[in-house]
Amino acid sequence: MTMHPQATPLSVPARPELTGGRRVGVLLSHGFTGQPASVKPWGEHLAALGYAVEVPRLPGHGTTWQEMNRTTWVDWYGELTRVFDRLCLDNDAVVVGGLSMGGALSLLLAAEHPDRVSGVVVVNPAVATKRVDVKLLPVLKHVLPSMPGIVDDIKKEGVTEHGYPRVPLRAAATMFGAWPALTRELSKVTAPLLYFRSTVDHVVDELSEPLITGSVSSRDVSVVRLEDSYHVATLDNDAPTIFAGTASFVARVTTA
Repeated sequence: MTMHPQATPLSVPARPELTGGRRVGVLLSHGFTGQPASVKPWGEHLAALGYAVEVPRLPGHGTTWQEMNRTTWVDWYGELTRVFDRLCLDNDAVVVGGLSMGGALSLLLAAEHPDRVSGVVVVNPAVATKRVDVKLLPVLKHVLPSMPGIVDDIKKEGVTEHGYPRVPLRAAATMFGAWPALTRELSKVTAPLLYFRSTVDHVVDELSEPLITGSVSSRDVSVVRLEDSYHVATLDNDAPTIFAGTASFVARVTTA
């Protein structure tokens, strides 16, 4: 297995002397066919403020789409859960978040562990789609190993997320297949939710936002519009807004 040079996970311990004496952890997940590079700057910004930050590499990502086709939603969520459990052991409070599929996985963590998640931050999360070809995946995955994908949906010129240019269909089928169960769990999310949404997104359509915000039980929900970014907003023109907004949110929801 050859790993992309940008796919190395990020792991930074807490510096409680910068966060009022409390050890606060933040877990950030990249999206489907992406890799840690897409959210590392986000994590590095938070780490500089003293937060423990974990940006894992989900199985099958950052190598080849062929390898990813041998992994599933269960594998990706399992890795995120493993890192989450470790963060919880080492810190007084933990906030979870992610980009695209990473946001969906974070919402599932918050639903299954409401007593251990202090807050959730999502950027263009995906839990539903209008695409009709998704319904054909159970058949297509046996006929085609992959299809062309949308990578680098970034408005800012000269920036890349280092994702796969092709969508591994067997892996994709497990993600789309997991969405119905995930959406049924959204009502169990009680933690404060910060939702960043690009006004122009060529990957995730408009179905996910009302489904998420209308289903969670969180009483503290904020939606921030990103007017100058596309899907991979964590690397785009509005990245500073995401970074600063997340820092303020984490500080607020983890105050003892």
